Amino acid sequence: MSHTIRDKKKLLNRVRRIRGQVASIEQALEGEWEASSILQNIAACRGAINGLMAEVIEGHIRHHIIDPRRKPSADQLDSAAELIQIVNAYLK
Repeated sequence: MSHTIRDKKKLLNRVRRIRGQVASIEQALEGEWEASSILQNIAACRGAINGLMAEVIEGHIRHHIIDPRRKPSADQLDSAAELIQIVNAYLK
């Protein structure tokens, strides 16, 4: 089973929050809010999308790159954890 199917509810909840943030950006533009407020909303939305991306990538690494059914070695697990840490740092 794919990790996105297993985590479907959690991932969809994240997407729904992002949808709300995008709607807030649209309302801010329509309401002619100050640029600083609009930029803050955009930054929050970008952060939420990056968080979603990091979660999906981590699941992909843990369930497809390192197949838990094949008993990965300690080195493989360490490498996967290091890669996940790098991806998370990049997406912050």
